[in-house]
Amino acid sequence: MKARAPGKLVLSGAYAVLEGAPAIVTAVDRFVVAEAGRPAERVTPEVRAALGGLEAPWFDASALREGEYKLGLGSSAAILVASLAARLLAEHGPLGDGELSERIFAPALAAHARAQGGGSGVDVAAAAYGGTLCYRRTAHEPVVARLSLPPAVVIETWWSGKPATTSELVRRVHELRARDTEAFATLLGAQADAARRAERAVLAGDAPGLLSALHGQRAALAALGRAAGADIVTTAAARLAAAASPAAVLPAGAGGGDVLLHVGLEASGADFRALAAELGHQLVPLGLGARGVHAV
Repeated sequence: MKARAPGKLVLSGAYAVLEGAPAIVTAVDRFVVAEAGRPAERVTPEVRAALGGLEAPWFDASALREGEYKLGLGSSAAILVASLAARLLAEHGPLGDGELSERIFAPALAAHARAQGGGSGVDVAAAAYGGTLCYRRTAHEPVVARLSLPPAVVIETWWSGKPATTSELVRRVHELRARDTEAFATLLGAQADAARRAERAVLAGDAPGLLSALHGQRAALAALGRAAGADIVTTAAARLAAAASPAAVLPAGAGGGDVLLHVGLEASGADFRALAAELGHQLVPLGLGARGVHAV
């Protein structure tokens, strides 16, 4: 049996989601395919954490890569969710999308956290449920709710051609919290406040309000990165953001320069695109709100 699971873009709430702020994530129409009964060519740490010594399915994650590089679209979570779904389908036969996602999400979330030493799980939710989601961590299990983005918003994805090391960025942010809790709380509080404003704007269908909240998040992420010594908002990202106004340009997720979002009321202009090309960025065509894990 085969299963597919989508990649993701975190539109809002990076880092702050780890402290309970809402994140907005959307599944993208690039999928990992996994096939049970076909020997795996490689077993990822997340799949190994989920299956232990059980046979791991074969998978193809090339749609979430550009040549040898990952595009920063949540491939580890998509591989894990597709792999668990393929095994479940092989054991139990056909399952609808809803039942499949509900049965996969909790074990995938736990395995992903074990393999990565923590994390928010937002990418696991996108791979399992698809669509566009508001994701919030709680003391118990996460709260996941479906959203619709304001129809006036146009979102473009730009890839720098260079993968970012998310674990290193997160490590530096955690080190900042350990050495200066007051500064960390202030900086992350600004990001959390902007994330909550983004949630309210989306719920209200307020496109200009969403853009304002995303501008606030880029500024908050840049300040957090400077304090932590982490290149969350790169120099190239800052230049592109200045060229895009009034549209918002910010990292998708943890930052580091791999994937940038251009979020506006219209598509990016010629000047922005020329600068993006000069800086080595390329537009990645993506459909948002894609279907969650499902049988093929």
